[in-house]
Amino acid sequence: MDIRMGTPADAEALAEVEALCFPAAEAAGKADFRARLAVYPDHFWLLEEDGRLLAFVNGMVSSQPRITDDLFEDPSRHCPDGPWQLIFGVATRPECRKQGLAGRLLRRVIDDARTQGRQGVVLTCKEALIPFYQSFGFENRGVSNSVHGGVVWYDMVLEFPPEPDGK
Repeated sequence: MDIRMGTPADAEALAEVEALCFPAAEAAGKADFRARLAVYPDHFWLLEEDGRLLAFVNGMVSSQPRITDDLFEDPSRHCPDGPWQLIFGVATRPECRKQGLAGRLLRRVIDDARTQGRQGVVLTCKEALIPFYQSFGFENRGVSNSVHGGVVWYDMVLEFPPEPDGK
């Protein structure tokens, strides 16, 4: 299994897996992925086996340490030099779950964000997934202002400790 970054050609496969993982009100569609991939393809981590997409993580970089609903709709809000890696979605094909694929991707996203000098990683999740994300060091900051898909979301933040030289 290989992890690679996204390309515009991945929009259809991403939309397919997304639709398997999220209710329609929460799922991004092919047009959403096309728009995002046109602006920030290097913030899509895809895990594949023999060319088949099994799982992915996607998001953008922001100057704010929280996810607001407008960010899902407006790829131009991506701030390449921003301090926060945002995660919009973690999706694994249903038949591939419980194999550590999402965890492998999350560790890669966290490592990449740290290497890029970000302050941390931010995501929102449903209440049942809080312990999963806490196992990676994310802190539950409470109920999010996001109402994406008409669901209650929780703000989860993983802050990196400052570098010894103050960076």
